[in-house]
Amino acid sequence: MVTSGDQGQRLDHYLIRQLPEQSRSAIGKLIGAAHVLVNGQQVKAGYRLHQDEIITVSFPPTPSLDLAPEKIDFSILFEDEHLLVIGKPPGLVVHPACGHGGGTLVHGLLYHCQDLPALDAGRPGIVHRLDKDTSGVMLVAKSERSLRSLMADFKNRKIHKTYHALLLRSPREREGRLVAPIGRHPVDRKKMAIRPDQGKYAATHWRVLESFINGWCLVEIGIETGRTHQIRVHMASLRAPVAGDALYGGRVERGAPIKPPRQMLHASTLRFHHPLTNEEMCLTAPLWADMQDILNLVRTLG
Repeated sequence: MVTSGDQGQRLDHYLIRQLPEQSRSAIGKLIGAAHVLVNGQQVKAGYRLHQDEIITVSFPPTPSLDLAPEKIDFSILFEDEHLLVIGKPPGLVVHPACGHGGGTLVHGLLYHCQDLPALDAGRPGIVHRLDKDTSGVMLVAKSERSLRSLMADFKNRKIHKTYHALLLRSPREREGRLVAPIGRHPVDRKKMAIRPDQGKYAATHWRVLESFINGWCLVEIGIETGRTHQIRVHMASLRAPVAGDALYGGRVERGAPIKPPRQMLHASTLRFHHPLTNEEMCLTAPLWADMQDILNLVRTLG
């Protein structure tokens, strides 16, 4: 029921606050498809609410998943009946997409768990992503309640992520914070870019842990937002691209003594509260073997 404090608000804005696990676009689709009613009547997203009106929201059934479970290797860091925390190997695509109809993490999760909740038919259990060539810790929801709770926590920036990366060059400052909006690249649609006028707010902070004789450095990175390719774009904008990241300027010169097999970026730690018990949790995935090997080699230079 609409209270006096909510009177006069737009329907879509009201629902965004009431349903934090739902995106703006998802709420818009629910309203447009008559899954949201005010006093039993369909209204538009911009409808202004009145005190004591009754709002009902119904969620359409999730489309059946046409995904065949596959045995996919990944490490398990924690598991209970509500959630699963894994270590994602590099080179593993998270969910099916064009050119990746099989062999994804989602296929492996269905093999391991058999049944997972989904708000998107192709992404059961998925509440956040890592790029294909980024390794590290990932959080997976095993129940409907945990899925909605964790998605809301990600949206409200209550889940804290720490990464480690090898950069091809050191940033000018040993530590710092960069706030620069990120959006789709205006020409190359496979890339993201800093877009001051059209991008979404993005904030990254970094701290140099080690510097090496070849100019590389090892950094610890925290992200306050979770934009696509955020770390890679922000570090490249500092002229310190992730080593091995050819898309954003991290390609190693031909003939260089050390050639990383992929972008040297690893999601090390997730800190969050358990969606059912509210217990504070901190899960860490050690550096993947290939990145640890490269780090060891860089340390021996000189």
